[in-house]
Amino acid sequence: MLILPLIVVFNGLSQDTTLRLYDVSHISIFLVMLVRPLADILTNAQWVRPLVILRKGVGVLSASVVVSFIFAKIIVDATGYFASFGTASYWSLTNLALFAHLADISAVILLITSNNLSKKLLGTWWKRVQKLSYIYFYSSALYVYVTYGTTALLYAMIIITTITLFAYFKNRQRAVLNSQTI
Repeated sequence: MLILPLIVVFNGLSQDTTLRLYDVSHISIFLVMLVRPLADILTNAQWVRPLVILRKGVGVLSASVVVSFIFAKIIVDATGYFASFGTASYWSLTNLALFAHLADISAVILLITSNNLSKKLLGTWWKRVQKLSYIYFYSSALYVYVTYGTTALLYAMIIITTITLFAYFKNRQRAVLNSQTI
């Protein structure tokens, strides 16, 4: 994250390399979003639980790619970048700019709060802040799918939605059963 913005600003990256970096980011966040509900569904599979621990590091990788490109924009024109936040076009649904910027902002927040100090300072709010990963995942996936026609991201959204809903209902069912046994 320290070197990539400087490479982008002073050397530039080909569009293909930029797209590959975003692919790494999307694959990483897909895996992060997949592991938790899988662990809730496959409670007897011993290989899933250890993967939950890896989520933070993989999530940091994903957000670092996005934040590196944001830093590159700030290096080039910090005033223009931050001034654009106040424009209607920045938050517009035209070309799905709103979704791209929601992904950027949530990536920054997730990256800043993905550490033990933030966990201690935020207490019970830390988990709530980390739920921004849903906004990050869905807004970036939707933006890239619609803008570039990357159908893999459509499938990723469908898979994550299906598995997350399944885990939600399974956890709810478990909670009901536990409350009945008490």
